[in-house]
Amino acid sequence: MNKRARILVINPNSNEQVTKGFAGGLTGFHLENGPEIHCVTLTAGPFGIQSQADAESVVMPLRDLVAADSQADAFVIACFSDPGLHVCREATPRPVFGIAECGVLTALAHADRFGIIAIAQRAIPRHSRYLRQMGLTGRFAGEVALNMTVAEAAGDGPVLARLVQTGQILRDRDGASAIVMGCAGFARHRAALEDALRIPVIDPVQAAVGMAVGAVLSKT
Repeated sequence: MNKRARILVINPNSNEQVTKGFAGGLTGFHLENGPEIHCVTLTAGPFGIQSQADAESVVMPLRDLVAADSQADAFVIACFSDPGLHVCREATPRPVFGIAECGVLTALAHADRFGIIAIAQRAIPRHSRYLRQMGLTGRFAGEVALNMTVAEAAGDGPVLARLVQTGQILRDRDGASAIVMGCAGFARHRAALEDALRIPVIDPVQAAVGMAVGAVLSKT
């Protein structure tokens, strides 16, 4: 009997609530004959990845986790900064997906111009630099920050209302016709935000896991 394929989704911060939140958004990806999807938390990471220093601090722990894993057929790094993406790809012959890269590429399949909702203002230069490296600034409508912490984004406060307000700015002022949620902690609000904005809203964790599932199934 063939072993089921396995996808490992790694939360690079140590906030278990974030992991639980995006894991809940992956329910529909657990296919009867598809790969097993396991969501784990990098306990060595900071409680939230909000600065360049936070992102850099998890690069080698992520690389070590990926290199030591002999079970997964694909990996997903579930942080919108895609920390350690390239060094993890160097550490394994198996595919490694970053949620920012996958989220943006998915948005491009839905719309001509996309916007990003960031968790904090200081994340925007980091995201903008990444988009320039990807050569996608011509289709980038803009990015607006909620200015909250990762813990607040994953909590029970008025996150959805602020997401809607920010999404409306990106849609109406900046001309975005698709929105990418720029934090894994926003995952549980995707459907409600899309209903409110009436344009495609991309959960980047779902986007990356969808690509990982496709990559794994294409080899069966």
